[in-house]
Amino acid sequence: MIFPSDHPDYLDQPKGIKQVFLECGLWPNKGLVMQCKSTCEVGMTDCCACCLIGNQPDFKKQQSLVQEVIEAAGHKCIFLLKSHYELNFIEFFWGAVKCYLADHYNYTFDTLKENMLKALAAVEVSTICKWEHWMQRWMHAYREGLGAKEAQFKVCKFSSTKYTSHHHIPNQVAAVFDT
Repeated sequence: MIFPSDHPDYLDQPKGIKQVFLECGLWPNKGLVMQCKSTCEVGMTDCCACCLIGNQPDFKKQQSLVQEVIEAAGHKCIFLLKSHYELNFIEFFWGAVKCYLADHYNYTFDTLKENMLKALAAVEVSTICKWEHWMQRWMHAYREGLGAKEAQFKVCKFSSTKYTSHHHIPNQVAAVFDT
């Protein structure tokens, strides 16, 4: 938000968060810290400026510029959790690219530039699909309410199951991908 051009003291200057809150009638009499020193209490909506603005309907609906640009180009934009590498299969892809580069690198920038496209192409699409299915299994385990250790056990158990028929997928396996 920018101050209007008829405001001579603040011509084309961005408004601060306090000014925005004052205009919206959200600034509390007691004042407000920008962000809590520790984690915000569960259920609190106005303990800090971050919580207060984060709970506003228009703020929740606003898409990021990245998402707007990607969707305007006709693509889907999917944000994955930062803290759960097992739910983000692109991390496996970059790991494989880094591994390739480490094996084909003599610590010069020219070699890195030369091998980057080869490294990206070295990861098979079928491998990426397997990582994506692995991620779906993790998500299914978390949807069941399992903790990290229990989810890991379930995903590993699923991955180590040997099936005797290639003509039939067991119902419990098919159910994982239906959710």
